[in-house]
Amino acid sequence: MEYIDDDGGGDTGYRRSRSRSDRTGSRGGSDQHGEGRQHGGRRQRGEGARAEGGTEAQAKDACLRLLTDRARSRSELEKKLISRGFETDIITRTLDRLQEIGLIDDADFANQWVHSRHTYSGKGKKALAVELRLKGVDQDVATEALSQIEPEDERERAADLVRKKLRNKPVDDRDKVMRRLVAMLARKGYSASMSYEVVKAEMAAAES
Repeated sequence: MEYIDDDGGGDTGYRRSRSRSDRTGSRGGSDQHGEGRQHGGRRQRGEGARAEGGTEAQAKDACLRLLTDRARSRSELEKKLISRGFETDIITRTLDRLQEIGLIDDADFANQWVHSRHTYSGKGKKALAVELRLKGVDQDVATEALSQIEPEDERERAADLVRKKLRNKPVDDRDKVMRRLVAMLARKGYSASMSYEVVKAEMAAAES
C-alpha cells in the first residue's frame, strides 16, 4: 500500500486583510459604518471557522478522518490540527485520548511505514530513516522499526531493483549504466558500498 500525504491550509491571508481594514476604518469617519459592517462579516466568518474546528470533539473528528485515509504518526496529526487553527491544549488532550485508546501508535505506524515503503517502493534503510524522522517518529522507535529489515533482505531488494532495470536492455556503455544504477540505488536510500556491490554483481550476472 502506498501512503499519500495531503497539505493543510492556513488563514494568514485573512488575518492580514483584516489588519489593513482595521487601520483604514480607524482613519475615515464617513466610511466607518461600512468598514464596520465589513469587519463584522469577517468576524463572523472567523468565528464560524473557530466554531467548526475549535472544540475537542471536532479535533477528534478531524483526526479520525485523517486516520481513515492512512495510519499517521502523532506528530503528523498534531501538525494538521495546528494548521487548522486548533488550540494547543485541545490538540494535546485530543491526541492523548486517541493514543490511550490505541488509534495513535507511533511504533505500529513506523512498522507499517517501513514494511510498505521497503516492499512496494524499494526504499533502503537510510531513506526510510529520513522519512520517519520527517514524520516526527522518535529515533528509538524508528530504529526498532528499521530493524525488521535484515541486511540480506535489503540487499536482495536492491538487487531486484537493478534486475528490473537491466531486464531485456542491452548494455552499450557499461560504465555509464553502472553509474546510473548505483545512483538510482543511492536515491532509494541504499548505502554506497551496497549499491556498488549489488550493481557490479547483477551486471556480471546479466552479461554471463
